[in-house]
Amino acid sequence: MKRNWRQDEVEEHWFLFEHEKKQINGRTNSTRLGFAVLLKFFQLEGRFPDTPQEVPLNAVHYIAHQTGIPATAWGAYPWNKRIAAYHREAIRNMLGYRQHTAQDLSLLFNRLMDEVLDHEIRNDRLFSFALQHYRDCSIEPPASEQLRRLIQSALAAHETRFCNSVFSHLDGLSVKRMDTLLEVESGGDGDWTIWQQIKSDPGKAGIESIKEAVSRLKTVRDIALPTGLFRETHPKLLERYARRAAVEEPFELRRHSAPLRVTLMAAFLCRRSEELTDHLVDLLIETVHKMGKKAEKRIDSGLAEVLQKAPSKMAKLYRIAKASVEAPQGIVSDVIFPEAPEKWLQTLIKEVEQGTGYTSKVKTALQKSYRHHYRRMLPELLHNLQFRCTGTQHQPLLQALELVTSMLEYKKTTFPQDVEVPLKGIVPAGWMTLVVEEGGVNRTAYEICVLKLLREQLRCREVWVVGSRRYRDPEEDLPQDFEERKASYYAELGIPVDPQEFTASLKEELKGHLEQLDARMPINPGVKIVAVKDGHRISVTPFDPKPEPDNLTILKREIIQRWPGTSLLDVLKEADLRAEFTKFIQSGTERSHMDRDTLRRRILLCLFGMGTNTGIKSMEALPTDDYKDLLYVRRRFISIESLRQAISQVVNATLAIRLQKIWGEATTACASDSKQFGAWDQNLLTEWHLRYGGRGVMVYWHVEKNAACIYSQFKRVSSSEAAAMIQGVLRHCTEMDVERQYVDSHGQNAIAFAFCRLLGFDLMPRLKGINKQKLYKADSSQEFPNINPVMAAKSIDWELIEQHLDTAVKHAVALKAGMADAESLLRRFSRSNAQHPAYRALVELGKAIKTIFLCRYLDSEELRREVHEGLNVVESWNSTNGFIFYGKQGEISTNRRESQEMGLLCLHLLQASMVYVNTLMIQQVLTEPGWLKRMTPRDLAALSPLITQHINPYGRFELDMEKRLPLAA
Repeated sequence: MKRNWRQDEVEEHWFLFEHEKKQINGRTNSTRLGFAVLLKFFQLEGRFPDTPQEVPLNAVHYIAHQTGIPATAWGAYPWNKRIAAYHREAIRNMLGYRQHTAQDLSLLFNRLMDEVLDHEIRNDRLFSFALQHYRDCSIEPPASEQLRRLIQSALAAHETRFCNSVFSHLDGLSVKRMDTLLEVESGGDGDWTIWQQIKSDPGKAGIESIKEAVSRLKTVRDIALPTGLFRETHPKLLERYARRAAVEEPFELRRHSAPLRVTLMAAFLCRRSEELTDHLVDLLIETVHKMGKKAEKRIDSGLAEVLQKAPSKMAKLYRIAKASVEAPQGIVSDVIFPEAPEKWLQTLIKEVEQGTGYTSKVKTALQKSYRHHYRRMLPELLHNLQFRCTGTQHQPLLQALELVTSMLEYKKTTFPQDVEVPLKGIVPAGWMTLVVEEGGVNRTAYEICVLKLLREQLRCREVWVVGSRRYRDPEEDLPQDFEERKASYYAELGIPVDPQEFTASLKEELKGHLEQLDARMPINPGVKIVAVKDGHRISVTPFDPKPEPDNLTILKREIIQRWPGTSLLDVLKEADLRAEFTKFIQSGTERSHMDRDTLRRRILLCLFGMGTNTGIKSMEALPTDDYKDLLYVRRRFISIESLRQAISQVVNATLAIRLQKIWGEATTACASDSKQFGAWDQNLLTEWHLRYGGRGVMVYWHVEKNAACIYSQFKRVSSSEAAAMIQGVLRHCTEMDVERQYVDSHGQNAIAFAFCRLLGFDLMPRLKGINKQKLYKADSSQEFPNINPVMAAKSIDWELIEQHLDTAVKHAVALKAGMADAESLLRRFSRSNAQHPAYRALVELGKAIKTIFLCRYLDSEELRREVHEGLNVVESWNSTNGFIFYGKQGEISTNRRESQEMGLLCLHLLQASMVYVNTLMIQQVLTEPGWLKRMTPRDLAALSPLITQHINPYGRFELDMEKRLPLAA
């Protein structure tokens, strides 16, 4: 049972009705209160509490108030006496329950085996399922320990049944091939096996990485696992066994029984085949992009050298620049032409465009580098990737790929005259002169065009790859039973099935907001529509920064005095002792024999070393915890999934301990933003980005208004922030319900507005280019005299939305159900895929929703402040990252994706633990007499647990002047 209940929740769920009060009449003191508490607890949980501490304290006080008995009497209740057993029997009879039997245990065992264990193994969730099962059957569940033993027995039996089933579907040859992967290679350094080579990550985009990925993929495919071996297996079950195999060393796999060993390896190889195919497609996409950029860079440097060798040109260009700066408002003929005549400028333009031939030289350089270097990747890619498309629109591309594949061994520079080469839709107009020559179609130029087009279509998933996971057929991401369950899916999203009813409601909402904004615009003090040279723009007055309240400074000083130099490692330890998050960090294998206290200490040391980026080597403490011990714990116990569960536990604990009088009511608003971290670049994730500067990866944070980060995502710098925003709202596992999501300009677009509306939460961005925004009419006949200058020329196309509402809802359902990650699923709806029939409909829907938001945003200063303050919190979270993630100058010094992601999740866990402990410290101070009274509403509004002045993240340094190093005199 949750520990933190709001007062309205207590009054709703712990209220004693008249017929219930009659049952407690005749009882006195502690037995009267105890009976009432047990009754309400049983009604809510379907079981009796194991200890008195399980019952929330405010619930006990509320029931005590209703019964007229002091709340202190609950401590005197005869918990283990005969009267307690009598009370339990009376409550069971009153509510129609009975005690469990052996047959009931057998029924639960079978339900776990057949319905639950395929997709869930977390003990807490299995325990909750068991309790709900007994509650549905009106049966009092067995004792907690007996229930846990039953769950463990079911887990073992389920594993045996599944492994035997997989083993029976494999022939001896496949088993022998898998065992070969575990054999130690002779002549190698150490115990190196093919199995370990298969698990390696891809390197930086390039020919060598493609060859290595192809080699690994061929090794996996040569095992020849039966087609459809895991077709009926739940994806979570397959993922569980694959993850378990990934953390085990070859010698550990060899020790397992044949059914278990083969099942683990088959599950891993099945998943690894998909991952390697994904890696190969990623390498293709990045390499094609890379060869184009390198050609441009080469020509740019050459062009710079040409201009530098012409001093007369540089002198005149200098005079042009100086004249432009001195008279920026002047006319060109009066300012520029005296320094450089028009004819001279035309000659310069002609020299750059034709003499140096920039565009043609880039293409020529690209052809040259492709012909002599990059073309070697073509056989590797085309022979190992199978490309498909659902519609007929991209069939010419597939035909072109088939032609290129068939001509790989052909030696001439042009295709044979009798071969029909598809050109329409393949070769852009700018490349046509290079592709079509007098002697025929140039193969090199044509292959470059095919690869560039293939890259674009793979990115938006119009062309998909057989055997891939992220680049699979996009229809597999969607619910296959949509037509049969259409009504229930619409009801789940709260959308009427009739498209016209949906658009009519939305149209009225849009009209109302536009009319309200138009009517209030003349008296709106912070928003104006101003005329500029190219039209009209929206002008929003920025907010003045507020000084930090004096009382917060005094509060921070008090915290520093009470807890000076608090070790960050002690903060992590305290958070675990209170929230017990390390119980979720369990072995990836079937059992662990390590002492729990030792394991807990080593887990905390590993988490700290990874979360501060100092590494687990720095956490070595001889003789108890040497580096090998910590490395074993990090490899065997710490995983991405377990870290997410631990983070959720800490965040939920933070939400539970908050005092409403200090932090206000529970919020449903969350803000999200990204932060770049430097990283090694011999991998596919690290990117150079002009917006951030330098190479790195990105973490996208979701932080609620009181600085509890409910979700974090590890992603590429160039990947969609709008998709990451949706993913975080849907996939976070905390108790918070997100109804309003604040983002900056990069976290929003028309598609994001459309999906957020369909998924049931409000997207509320702080737009950097607010002055350039346009409002869209619901009807072209509408007129708004005060805001007409910033209205778009076209109105919303409601008919288009109605035509494709089913497609939009289908994708929204897939997002909500987690059938695919948001990045993969929303990749289809991008500008590069504007011809997709649903893309234009979603854009129209997004325009309508965005206009509604803009009307509210421009009309309400309070809303603008709310969005601004929410994003300030996530920016404070970002600024605190550097305080914790200080090791190696904040750069991620590994090229393994899993290690990079786990390091940043450990940072999230460390920072969440600091917020949790700081919340306790702040509350301890403010609950003392006099402190809370001096806090003004402004103080409480600015209060944040993201304070670090009292935290020492490095360790303790002790200086003993009497102790000397053991050196000779």
